[in-house]
Amino acid sequence: MHIVYKSEPERGRIWQRWLAAHAPDIQLHIWPETGDPEQVEALVAWQPPADITVLFPRLKLLFSVGAGADQFDLGALPPDLPVIRMIEPGLTQGMVEYVTFAVLGLHRDMPRYFHQQRQQQWLAHAVLPAAQRRVGVMGLGELGQAALQQLVALGFDCAGWSRTPRQIPGVRCWHGDDQLGAFLAHSEILVCLLPLTDTTQGLLNRTLFNQLPQGAALVQAGRGPQLNQDDLLQALESGQLRAAVIDVTDPEPLPPGHPFWHHPAIWLTPHIASQTQNESAIAALLENLRRYQRGEPLHGEIDRSRGY
Repeated sequence: MHIVYKSEPERGRIWQRWLAAHAPDIQLHIWPETGDPEQVEALVAWQPPADITVLFPRLKLLFSVGAGADQFDLGALPPDLPVIRMIEPGLTQGMVEYVTFAVLGLHRDMPRYFHQQRQQQWLAHAVLPAAQRRVGVMGLGELGQAALQQLVALGFDCAGWSRTPRQIPGVRCWHGDDQLGAFLAHSEILVCLLPLTDTTQGLLNRTLFNQLPQGAALVQAGRGPQLNQDDLLQALESGQLRAAVIDVTDPEPLPPGHPFWHHPAIWLTPHIASQTQNESAIAALLENLRRYQRGEPLHGEIDRSRGY
């Protein structure tokens, strides 16, 4: 089987060596090398090349190297081409770690304490028990459920919201537009893990922030275009929000001088919340390739009608 990898070259070389040792029947070519393009059945990419079906006439599968596939222009792809996002333990564990770090940091008022440190202020504030802190996670896919499992274990009062109904042990779940307001009113720390779709673009805006309890905090680890940056700054200025942890922005990176760089109530990280881990990722990819060869359903295939 011939596949082409089009992303970070160093990762591609690691994957190439791993496949040679564990699955020598699968030949991985690192873009722009493709081997015989008429033999290519699978493409693994962050951004595919243009006219992929012309370039690869026997292409059967398109894999994303990341946890999402919203970077693909689905309208430009053949409607019958399966698009598969990366599902692997390293990505999931990374997001669990990041969300846990962010929620604990906001719960314990660390942005305020770091600001006080820069001002040379020694001032303690009351500590609220985790059981009295309400955390809400938007997006209840694999990443959201894994993060909530860890937050429940830490004793937080956890809630979740998704487009469709879910049931998660220890978590109060809301769903759909009709229940969004009740979920937001419950969420003192709001975590966004939603995919980017037409309905989630610009969702984190003034209207949403005003439905949160006053003094709430935000963790944005979804996609950059979901956040209205000016509305966030106004919410922080007014006190509607007290702090935010931001891992994704639009654009990336932010330009020099952007207010997020130096805002005392914002922690900014460069899209590092969840990163593909080489060995577990290539093992997950191989398992999906074997499932394809056996005619079995693929893990992580997106629903074209929903975009995720």
